[in-house]
Amino acid sequence: MKVLVIQQRSGIGDMVILLPYIHSISKKFNTPVSILAKESSKAVDLFAEDDHVDEVITLDKEKDGLKGIFYLSKTLKKRKFDKVFILNSSMRYSLVARLSNIKSIYQYPLSLIKKDNMVNTAKVFTERLIDKEISTEPRLKIQGSKENFDKNFKHICLGVSASGLTKRWDIRNYIKLSEELTKLCKCKFYIAVGPNDLELIKEFKNSELNFVFESFENLSIKQTLSKIKNCDCYIGNDTGFAHISVALKVKSLVLFVDTPIKVYGRYAPSLMSTVEPVGEKNSTVHNTLGKDSISFDEVLTKAKKILNLN
Repeated sequence: MKVLVIQQRSGIGDMVILLPYIHSISKKFNTPVSILAKESSKAVDLFAEDDHVDEVITLDKEKDGLKGIFYLSKTLKKRKFDKVFILNSSMRYSLVARLSNIKSIYQYPLSLIKKDNMVNTAKVFTERLIDKEISTEPRLKIQGSKENFDKNFKHICLGVSASGLTKRWDIRNYIKLSEELTKLCKCKFYIAVGPNDLELIKEFKNSELNFVFESFENLSIKQTLSKIKNCDCYIGNDTGFAHISVALKVKSLVLFVDTPIKVYGRYAPSLMSTVEPVGEKNSTVHNTLGKDSISFDEVLTKAKKILNLN
């Protein structure tokens, strides 16, 4: 049996959050699945060592409209899938599946609205189909992840980057937080950024504080996963690094600066602590001014707690 899962969300975090449902579908039919995903989700790298995934088919962003539908249908038709699970309510992918001659098509209801909780939606949808309860906590599998970290230090991954400026807590707050934590114990910081975030690294280098740190901007996904796996905790913005940390069983403090926590957060309560802008609770809408309303004292208090520094 050949099974396809379509996950069209673009973010790394989105892909990680949906891991439990992809794995559950694979286990139900006792076969690794194929995944149709956008290149930006880094699914190829994330699933490189995943026994539940046979292949990742990358969506071509340049082929939109009817031309894109027929091109994609032709690509999938060659693979002769028996079943497809579409983790969205898009008519586009419903049409693609039908044109691909896939006999069994399962998809989110067309009535789904964007502010519905993505975790709950995926959980309810998948549990109904496989008739089994699913844990919402994702798990990433990586081989050879042992790092020679000095046990005399607390190793802290700082997620200072994000996909948009409104999702970033000010870098000066992270520098101040690092200073406060360094007063309490010996710390080494791992600055989680990409190659386009060099200005954030410069801020740390120019801070004139005696930090021990290294950054991820030149590392591959596999190297980054290995570093994060060996950290004591993650502290940072709601970004792909945050969700990767949770999936690697690293205790995480995630700042939902702009992102509505009721839609995206609280899927791994044993590993993830959260901070929202002051005055918000269980928001379902984006708050572009949220970065100015995150309490430094709350972040510091929760950081000390997950590091056992109280």
